[in-house]
Amino acid sequence: MRVKDADGWTTPDATLEVRSDGSVGPKAAVVDLSFSGGGDGSGLLKIARDGRSLSLGWPGGLPEPVLEGDSALYSEVLPGVDLKLTAAVEGFREVLIVKTAEAAASEKLAEVSFALDTAGLDVRETATGGIQAVDGDGMSVFRSPKAQMWDSAGSTEQSSLSAQLMTAESDPSEEPANGSSASDGSDGPSDGSALALLPIDVSDDALTLTPDADLIENATYPLYIDPTVTWSEAERTLLRSDGYADYAWGNGDDDEGKGMGYCGTYVTGGYAYYCGDGYKQRLYFEFSPSSLKGKHVLDATFRVTETWSMSCTASWVNVTRTNGISSSSDWPGPSSLDLMVDRYVSAGRGSACDPSQPNAAIEFNDNSEETNENLTSTVKSFAAGKFSRLPLMLRATNESDSNSWKRFKNDAVLSVKYVGLPATPTGIGIVTGDGTVCERDSGDPAIVSDPTPSLAATAQTKSGGESDASLKIYFDIDKKAGDGTWSDATAGNGNLRPADGDGYVGDGKKVTMAWSTLSEDILYRYRAWTRSYYNDGEGWLSGSSNASTTGWCYFQVDPTRPLKPTIAIASPYSECTANACASAGGPGIEASFTFTAGDGDTNVAYQYKLSTDTAWSSEISGNKVTTSVTPDAEGTYRLYARAKDSLGRWGAQNLIDFKVSDGEAPQAEYHFDEASGAAQDTGTAVDADADTLTLSSAGASRDTRGRRGTDTSTGVEDTSLLLDGSSGYAETDDAVLDTSKSYTVSAWVRLDDLSKTQMILSQNGSVSSPFYVLYNSSNGYWGMITTDADSPGPAYSSSYMAAPVAANTWTHVAFVHNASTKTMRLIVNGKWYIEKTAATAWSSSGALQIGRGLIAGAYYFPLHGSVDEVRTWQRALSWNEAIRDARLLNPTTGDQYAELTAHWDAATAASGSTSLADTSGYGRTLTVSGGATDGEAIVLDGTDDSASSDAVVDDTASFT
Repeated sequence: MRVKDADGWTTPDATLEVRSDGSVGPKAAVVDLSFSGGGDGSGLLKIARDGRSLSLGWPGGLPEPVLEGDSALYSEVLPGVDLKLTAAVEGFREVLIVKTAEAAASEKLAEVSFALDTAGLDVRETATGGIQAVDGDGMSVFRSPKAQMWDSAGSTEQSSLSAQLMTAESDPSEEPANGSSASDGSDGPSDGSALALLPIDVSDDALTLTPDADLIENATYPLYIDPTVTWSEAERTLLRSDGYADYAWGNGDDDEGKGMGYCGTYVTGGYAYYCGDGYKQRLYFEFSPSSLKGKHVLDATFRVTETWSMSCTASWVNVTRTNGISSSSDWPGPSSLDLMVDRYVSAGRGSACDPSQPNAAIEFNDNSEETNENLTSTVKSFAAGKFSRLPLMLRATNESDSNSWKRFKNDAVLSVKYVGLPATPTGIGIVTGDGTVCERDSGDPAIVSDPTPSLAATAQTKSGGESDASLKIYFDIDKKAGDGTWSDATAGNGNLRPADGDGYVGDGKKVTMAWSTLSEDILYRYRAWTRSYYNDGEGWLSGSSNASTTGWCYFQVDPTRPLKPTIAIASPYSECTANACASAGGPGIEASFTFTAGDGDTNVAYQYKLSTDTAWSSEISGNKVTTSVTPDAEGTYRLYARAKDSLGRWGAQNLIDFKVSDGEAPQAEYHFDEASGAAQDTGTAVDADADTLTLSSAGASRDTRGRRGTDTSTGVEDTSLLLDGSSGYAETDDAVLDTSKSYTVSAWVRLDDLSKTQMILSQNGSVSSPFYVLYNSSNGYWGMITTDADSPGPAYSSSYMAAPVAANTWTHVAFVHNASTKTMRLIVNGKWYIEKTAATAWSSSGALQIGRGLIAGAYYFPLHGSVDEVRTWQRALSWNEAIRDARLLNPTTGDQYAELTAHWDAATAASGSTSLADTSGYGRTLTVSGGATDGEAIVLDGTDDSASSDAVVDDTASFT
């Protein structure tokens, strides 16, 4: 594991240090963790990651802590009670050390409460008594098992028994037989310690523990109370047969890790070594597949450091794949699925053995002679996505053997040798100008004037396999015989580029080669694929070619046909070059091109097409012609052109790239993410154009069910406008749009009630609106209406989309009025649309309305539900722009915003439950029919059991 700090990537280090602001924190951790430097107890600790945080406070003052390694000790936080905080790179432990029976009898310890504050998280109790903190997407960020409470009886008993069981020949200088150094007991219960598990109660502002009264009454002091919290991307658990569990276990004060195997009494050579009263212990590690994405696993090794063995005689240790682990796992742990690897090892005894056995990194790797060992094949399936998590258990092969007791650190890793998975090359085609041509219709192949054509392809790996990839491109051309069969056309100078001996290229690198001389008037087809090499070129993986994905590239060689024409582009656009590509114009702004004949040619016509087109344009007659295209979205475009001669033959192609600027930004834009009050217009930076939306004094409010969901960088939940279906609405002070011209309006809408007609957007005239965007309850459809005059009874044009509308789901609705074509268009979710001739346009001077419409001088059809991400443009959005608007992209990352609309967690329901509450805020109960929950999951029989709820998404749009 590596962590990133201000200076770059570094090794994790939980050693505590005092920071410049007076707080205390680890030197390098996965999470942002800080402890109090003393003073007000409200700032006891804070743990954060990716803008989400959990803070705990102590109900009283705190002394300045004494730091030792990864621990901070706050003395006498209550009379006779110390508080010890221990940092880990993924979380923390919080142990109350109750030093005397008198201290335990204090009323202040009858119930222990820690003040709770969170940002971007919802803290909940689990069915097993622990807690989990989930983000706005329902993902668990921090977790804690039940709190644990133990006494010091084990330390006393162990000391006494050890003395009784040692023979007269025992060497008192020997290290403790259980492989542990002396400790203060706060690391965990010793063998023989009384142990109790304490459920954690959660309220809005506190975590509360109630110590076990029986244990307090009969305890050997000191007594320890320990709730542990950790970041939950990966799991790590220790389970013991006497009931003790240590979730996210650390390496202890001595940095030697934890034990595994059978802890009893081991007798050898006349010596008796006491470990414990005969319990078994297992260690679990769980791995995420994120770092294996896009990789083909060649070999896998599980590596973990052994720091101690019961004796110098080796014993067998198994690594076994199990079902999932979590903070609620208890003995005997999740069921075993498959033995991965076993090893016969002993390490950590040092010079007590001959030869010496120092601490050692033990590597578990498949033995080719043992067919039951399959760690590599399992990790290969893991990387391929066949299962989502990989839990591995470290256990003694013989858990009755007292020599099996060993200690291991929590530094387990999967060391994987891999090769990046090759992907289909991009840019496959015949080189012309700065680009390539690939015609996939064998009936209309590309024409090549040069009999030794230059071929190109860009090497690619699958996402995740890019790093250090060693790639080549394999080029292949076939020729068609008169009988219709295809055969290979020999390259003459090899099919691979770079050629053998010339090294490799990395991901995303363009590769070209000149083919040997080809014949005229023969139909050829061309394909290429990526090879990804490993073992110094001894082996490789081949990816798919364009032939099996996008299609073959067909061409013919004919130098007698027209040469490629020249292409000139007119302002405001300009041609992209190899080193620069300036953007200009915008969606809806024409690009003009002039085509002229190549040197020595006289042409009679031209055709063109964009890279997004599937067919050539109609012929444009002339030896020199000018034409235009109208881009419908921003981005880089490629235009192809070809010429026809007097014999009616089409010739070679030329191409030109040009870049279209973003379209004019929204005239007004409303996110409803203010804490309260009016919604601000973020659609323009010009204050004079800002159109603030005022919310009605009743029936309108903010709702945390915002369409953008939780911001992953800050942990802040998005909010939307919630209207009550009666008196709620929002309006601007003045007109936002000139409705006599082209314009577009859009919004995300979530309706609570489908039984009545509801207005989404309109803009007032004096007695009516020139447009209405609405839901019509009479047919259950989204609809649009335009009117021809500001009068009580205007002529109108209306149309409704024949697609069902679901309640309590988010839907994107856009309305486009095109003054040039005199049409109106309704687009739903960027996928479905209807179009109709609009009523005669007129200019309204009144306010933009959200949630109601002005009809014959009165307001009708109030909206009952939520509205979010309202945008208006003073232009007609193109189809592709409307699609982009519906995708709701994060402008910084380019990712789609996502709102959690349903979350059912079986771990929060009691075992046997047949319904699960929805914790997303949308209130959808999941009903289990036939099956039930078992405290961790929904159990179904695979025959007729099921679980169902109301609709959770509008499935005509994107969803996950």
